[in-house]
Amino acid sequence: MAGLSRSKIGLPSQFAAAFSFRRKFAICLSSSKGVAFFGLTICFRVQSAEYFIGVRSIKISGKHVSLNTSLLTVDANGYGGTKISTVNPYSVLETSLYNPVINAFVKELKRNNIRKVASVAPFGACFNTKDIATTRAGPVVPPIDLVLQSESVYWRIVGANSMVSVSNEVLCLGFVDGGVDQRTSIVIGGHQMEDNLLLFDLAANKLGFSSSLLSRQTSCANFNFTSTYCLISV
Repeated sequence: MAGLSRSKIGLPSQFAAAFSFRRKFAICLSSSKGVAFFGLTICFRVQSAEYFIGVRSIKISGKHVSLNTSLLTVDANGYGGTKISTVNPYSVLETSLYNPVINAFVKELKRNNIRKVASVAPFGACFNTKDIATTRAGPVVPPIDLVLQSESVYWRIVGANSMVSVSNEVLCLGFVDGGVDQRTSIVIGGHQMEDNLLLFDLAANKLGFSSSLLSRQTSCANFNFTSTYCLISV
């Protein structure tokens, strides 16, 4: 295990101090093997050891989900906002955000005659795998966009990252209800980060992201160190 927080005892800060390079690192997680880079030549909204990004809205199939947007910013007591966490296996949403996101996703799949089946804990929306086609980028389901500082800047979550296979017959939306008293409104978990290249610039308080590399016909497990990937800095 490796601690990658923004604090001075985090591995990125310790490496930067030991080897005199900038406080930057990148991770590319995978279900098999991934990579991490340190000392490379998002906006974090809170002075914290954690990584917060400025999500302003959520879209499903290009349509805005009706949300209580006040929960997307951190209040004076430190509640709200969106953070990135590899500790959580799946993304966790505060209940009043979770319910409209789940309902909007189910509604979009219903348009395509995809059958909802009994939920499998901890997930709240599950579907029959026979109704869902699969591509290199995972199950063919509506994309989920986390919209950042403008409509043109968004982190797209495709089927490989949004869906979880719980059996040969059932696929579930990989988002979990965090309850009404969740301190951080949205926690982006490890499954949603798999095969996404993320570049953390601690000094500049910025995050660069690629969205799914599977759509680019590669993955974190098959990382090509001679290729150049375009990261959107937010």
